[in-house]
Amino acid sequence: MNFSWTPHRFAGGALALDVANSVVLRHDATRRIDRFAVRDQMRSFPSAAAEFCAERALFGDITPVTAENETDFIALREAIDLYFRKRILDGGDDQLLAGLLEALAKTFRDASSGGLAEATAHSVLRLIAMPDPERMKICGNCGWLFIDRSKNRSRAWCDMAVCGNRAKANRHYRRKKEETP
Repeated sequence: MNFSWTPHRFAGGALALDVANSVVLRHDATRRIDRFAVRDQMRSFPSAAAEFCAERALFGDITPVTAENETDFIALREAIDLYFRKRILDGGDDQLLAGLLEALAKTFRDASSGGLAEATAHSVLRLIAMPDPERMKICGNCGWLFIDRSKNRSRAWCDMAVCGNRAKANRHYRRKKEETP
């Protein structure tokens, strides 16, 4: 399957969320796709992030995660997803926060992690300190994490052009199907 990093893949609004969203359909074991399971996709992520990520101006050029740090980076990604997903759903969990902080500390202690891992860790710290955490949401279509930057805080999808259109098309299809005798 041919794959490329596109603007839609960076709909989270923060590097840390885009990293967490590198797992597509995370909670559907039969259709789940881990984009970082393919080393070339993980290695090409930083250059795509420099082009498409909402926080790109904060990081500039980001180097890929080194092969020896990939396992720790994936652990950081999973801690990000677990903590922020729980925080969105019911206000958080001290144990999950502790796990995320441990993953961050390991990233900052490991001088060789640098690049993407360190930029992601800085992004996490900004999210933890976010002044209005209720703006962080879970996409109603794909389940990705995203920051709702709309004026009235009513955004329901990570990306209107993709998930919003799919949800609307699905609703239209169901309505038409119910109307048909």
